[in-house]
Amino acid sequence: MKAVKGKYYFGGVHPHDMKSLSSSAAIEVLPAPDTVAISTSQSLGRPAEPIVEAGQEVKEGEVIARAAGPISSDVFSSVSGVVTEIKDVQGAGGAIEKFIFIKANGKDEKCYLPPLADPSPDDIKARIKDAGIVGLGGAGFPAAVKDSPRTPVDTLILNGAECEPYLTCDHRLMLDHTDEIVKGARYIAKALGVTNIKIGIEANKPECITAFEKYDDIQPVILKKKYPMGGEKQLIYVTTGRKVGMGKLPADAGTVVHNVATCYAVYEAVELGKPLYERVLTVSGMAVNKPKNLRVKVGTPVQTIIDYCGGELVAPRKVIQGGPMTGVALASYDVYTHKTTSGILLMTADEAAAEEPTPCLNCGKCADVCPMHLMPMNTAFYSAAGDFESALKYGQTMSCIECGACEYICPAKRPLIQAIRKTKAYVRAKVAPNAPAVRTPDQKGRSAPYVPPTVDRTTEKEEKKNG
Repeated sequence: MKAVKGKYYFGGVHPHDMKSLSSSAAIEVLPAPDTVAISTSQSLGRPAEPIVEAGQEVKEGEVIARAAGPISSDVFSSVSGVVTEIKDVQGAGGAIEKFIFIKANGKDEKCYLPPLADPSPDDIKARIKDAGIVGLGGAGFPAAVKDSPRTPVDTLILNGAECEPYLTCDHRLMLDHTDEIVKGARYIAKALGVTNIKIGIEANKPECITAFEKYDDIQPVILKKKYPMGGEKQLIYVTTGRKVGMGKLPADAGTVVHNVATCYAVYEAVELGKPLYERVLTVSGMAVNKPKNLRVKVGTPVQTIIDYCGGELVAPRKVIQGGPMTGVALASYDVYTHKTTSGILLMTADEAAAEEPTPCLNCGKCADVCPMHLMPMNTAFYSAAGDFESALKYGQTMSCIECGACEYICPAKRPLIQAIRKTKAYVRAKVAPNAPAVRTPDQKGRSAPYVPPTVDRTTEKEEKKNG
């Protein structure tokens, strides 16, 4: 189906995408490490509960922790081996997580689910749940919950925007596994009972757009190269023209959104019976020797990944797990990958912004670029004063998608995302006082380093004129 242009949306920024570092690197399979450490916190909801114990032998793909609620997911062993210990460890984001350590035994024994032939919608939903599939775009929301909307939907949207700078894992998946993504999308559409499928792809991936044009049942939508084009609400608007109101879900606009990597995982779960215990991620940045796109087993040590890519070319200023706009800065390589780990970035001093923040200039640029039409400066002001109720009221903080556009554009380098997350943590503490913190900022007050603030100054008027 011939591609069409997407609509224009307000806000956003234009960082250098830096994708040329790894976009031409075909997906490689990282050999299984000697030991994996698999967190039981692999979804947006509650951590899964371990069902194995030290000394127990497990197979690749075997369930080792069961979902502990509706917004949780099963966790699987990513290697064939022996459980050595189960203990609490500080994760990449700073929170304490329970990890299951497994030493590989080299047997390569697998424990898959039976493949499904011509599955019904209920069969597909059950398989997605049983395979522990979560959103692989970063949020980690259980896919089975998303595919059981409470309101009728008529459109499935595939997120192929990959608007985060540096990351190219979705790009390579769309090129190297196009058919598999399409098959997975069709299974999801069948589960939802819809026939209208759209895929949004940024204009900087023309070969991906061409690859999906050959399918008659999928409508490619060309998106402007703009961050955060891949935000769920932004993607829904630019591909369908529908708006998702504050506090509303995509299903309220008749849509369900899935990342292309999630579609690939659904294909594997349905046709191969393979649970989600590995994923493709990007290793990039000017400080790594050989940028790559790798298929990596969940629980792989970051140090192992860096070593496979030739190690450090130069000493990095910052190392990020995820993308530069929404990821977390790592204090060391002694951490492990999750289902939602989309990248490992080694950034030099020229790439990573690490200036000390200065007082707010009251310029309003953070509000100008906010795709959710919020006032980030209000959240920051009241949060710094400890008045979180006012921060929520005047900054509408709970509607923030934490894209980082405000902090990227801020000339004073204010830690706006830190203030936003601090305010949200206040709300979580009121609702669930014993809930663990989700993330902690780095020593500079930011959750992650950012691409240098060289912005395309194209005006909104020119953007609209240019389509």
